[in-house]
Amino acid sequence: MIFDFRLQVFHTVARRLNFTKAAKELFITQPAVTKHIHELEQQFKVKLFERNGTHIRLAPAGKRLLEHTETLFAVYRNLEFDMSTLTQGHSGRLILGGSMTTAPYIIPPILADFHRRYAEVEVSLMSGNTQQIEQALEAKEIDLGVVEGYSRNSAIRYTEFMKDEIVLVSNPAHPLARRQSIRPEELTKIPLLLREPGSGSLEVLANALKGVGLRLSQLKKEMQLNSTEMIKSYLLHAPCMAFVSVYAVKKELQNNEFVVVEVKGLSVGRNFYFARLQGETQALPELFMRFALHYGQKGGL
Repeated sequence: MIFDFRLQVFHTVARRLNFTKAAKELFITQPAVTKHIHELEQQFKVKLFERNGTHIRLAPAGKRLLEHTETLFAVYRNLEFDMSTLTQGHSGRLILGGSMTTAPYIIPPILADFHRRYAEVEVSLMSGNTQQIEQALEAKEIDLGVVEGYSRNSAIRYTEFMKDEIVLVSNPAHPLARRQSIRPEELTKIPLLLREPGSGSLEVLANALKGVGLRLSQLKKEMQLNSTEMIKSYLLHAPCMAFVSVYAVKKELQNNEFVVVEVKGLSVGRNFYFARLQGETQALPELFMRFALHYGQKGGL
């Protein structure tokens, strides 16, 4: 990239809030990191970080600069992407694998735009839960996966794609739908639709529940279904609730078919990841990854 390296140093320190970790990530010495930050502070005549012993945090000016660097880096990424694809012809076959959330709700709009841009690339998409997509990747049945959850297979390289939130929803007729929030312990008495074992959504929910002192086994299970669409359809006709990706219920929330009920103290956030085999550097998966990131930065999702 062609931006001021000092801004990259600042951006790395701001994300890590640790000079030593930033130095290792940037392959420079810690004194060099300190020097670059000091030069930026002198240039802008402000303090970018507040120091408390061995800990640092962003000063108000640092928070403002971080916002600007995020914007600048996005512009540079878009510039590089557009310029690099102007003279390159792309053709071939790309097989994608999407988890049960990403395949129906995240990937298709990106694919439509991708096909308009690269009509000579033949793309196919298969779906399964996160575990199944990772297995397909290892079996070389797919070139690139887009998955969710905490699974970390050492044979697979994960690249962060975008953030998601899992929310508790019901149909508007549910007795709790009129309440703005419920207590975590109430979850043990509410019939809940849950995803199947191996689902990234279920794994993320199980980890989040630990933060409010609950185990997955304590929940009152109405049924386990292996599809978010099945869960949504079931919810429309039953007095139960379910945890689903906010991306999966966008239309239903807009049409007032579902209601989100907050669980006090419970935040179920996660990332979607690109998944590739370690050491794989195929051009088409790399192209699709860059295109998808570019699409998200433009506000397409």
